Amino acid sequence: MSTTTHTALKAAPTGVEPSAPAKASRTAAVLALARFEARELLMQIPVFVFFLLYVGYTGWQLFSGREGMDDYPVLQNVDRGTQSGPFLLAVAIFVCVNRAVLRSRRRDTDRHLDVLVMEPWRRTVAHGLSVVPLAALTTLVVAFQFSWAALKPGAVGHGSLAELAVGPLMVLLSGVLGVLSARLIRNSFAAPLFVVGVAALGTLASSASGGARWEEWLWPTVSEVGADPFPSELLGRPAAWHALYLTGLVVLLLCLAVLLGGGRTRAVKAVTALALAATAAGVVGQSPDDSAALLAARTKASVSPQKVQSCVEHGRSTYCAFPEWTGRTADWAGIADRVQSLAGGSAGGERITVRQRIDARYGLTSDAALPSATTPATVTVGTRWGGNRVPEFAVGVASVLVAGDEKSGGEICGGRAVTTVWLALGALPDPMEAFKNVRLDDSVKGAGLVLTPTNGLSLSAEQTRVVRELLEKSRYNVVPKVKAHWAELTSPKTSTARVAELLGVPAGAKANGSASDGDSCGQQ
Repeated sequence: MSTTTHTALKAAPTGVEPSAPAKASRTAAVLALARFEARELLMQIPVFVFFLLYVGYTGWQLFSGREGMDDYPVLQNVDRGTQSGPFLLAVAIFVCVNRAVLRSRRRDTDRHLDVLVMEPWRRTVAHGLSVVPLAALTTLVVAFQFSWAALKPGAVGHGSLAELAVGPLMVLLSGVLGVLSARLIRNSFAAPLFVVGVAALGTLASSASGGARWEEWLWPTVSEVGADPFPSELLGRPAAWHALYLTGLVVLLLCLAVLLGGGRTRAVKAVTALALAATAAGVVGQSPDDSAALLAARTKASVSPQKVQSCVEHGRSTYCAFPEWTGRTADWAGIADRVQSLAGGSAGGERITVRQRIDARYGLTSDAALPSATTPATVTVGTRWGGNRVPEFAVGVASVLVAGDEKSGGEICGGRAVTTVWLALGALPDPMEAFKNVRLDDSVKGAGLVLTPTNGLSLSAEQTRVVRELLEKSRYNVVPKVKAHWAELTSPKTSTARVAELLGVPAGAKANGSASDGDSCGQQ
């Protein structure tokens, strides 16, 4: 035996606790291996490609604008919107980390690694830590995505750090799951099969109805989308408990992989016990259904919104909104004033009440339409704004000015339908584009449904033609005629043909006063 070998054996005798410098050296070795594996992981083609796709898709969402819908973000929805983006990246990380742990087995170098000073369980820790840089990059993307929305002038609401943490935690979870699966099944073909199995299980779970809440929240992401944005206090999402559950699960899975690798030190066992307790606490905390107090608050906000809203005056009218949306009332007032500026008779100076409404009674996934209000001179506005919501609100205002209330406005037929749609869109910057956007079929030809915040308004093909020709005219040529003939234009007895005649639109082939031109309610 050489002198060097003899010295090395004396420096690290079996069963003796290593000194502080030796512990620091081993920690440094683990970190060095983690840095190496992190570089290797980032350069793996699936991880690199899916990370670029994740960044590119996030950037496209931010800069495309989605027809103006993102110009007025609701932050309690934006934070949830950051959770689904890293999913494919997480899948790629799982597969590539699994292959990295099994690299020595595939290349038959296990026997060489066994003679190294670093034990297998420390190498397991290094593989787990190799995912941290990718989780940090995901955190940067999530932070940028949320900050971009939060800094917009039209942003409302409040975000949640616990919701924002889900994306990075999912990346960490996929990495440690890849490490654990490699320790359990030492075959690289198991990882793709596991991904397919989890995808199939997720599909079955999502298609099943009536599942318990605790089952749903065991998945990394629970988006709960469908309904219009709720006020923050009505969300009822156990986001903090879910973040604790994911954090505990990440540490627990890594500890299990370390234990399988032979790392049965007291520190590892203590961390395992703590992680198990945190995971269990998170599961218990996120499992209960919505409380009675939350359900009562949602019902109150849905049935009696005036009890929880603040109202402000803009000009002649009143605008009532939930606390987080009060800063948006000026935008609603601008559209309402434009619509009223085109109206004649008493409608041009009528005091209206614009009230924000939601239906939160059926939870965050319900997309039920709001019923029309029956209170006179009351217009509904939702919690979404921008894009198509603007002309839809304008049609809602115009229908109330013409018919008196929203319920009657949804039943408008005959010539009043033409008056209502022109009144709504005539003062918008691009009336024809707004007309296309406010129609359900995105067309300006043929019969169709014009959307409003509540019930839609039906237009026949002839009514659509008349509206289109009116919008193509300069509104300064149409406004005097509308104001001069306001009483007749808003009379239920006025036909589409008569409205066209009063406003200077040439008669069409079907403008004969029959039901075929839309003068009979419910006919197209």
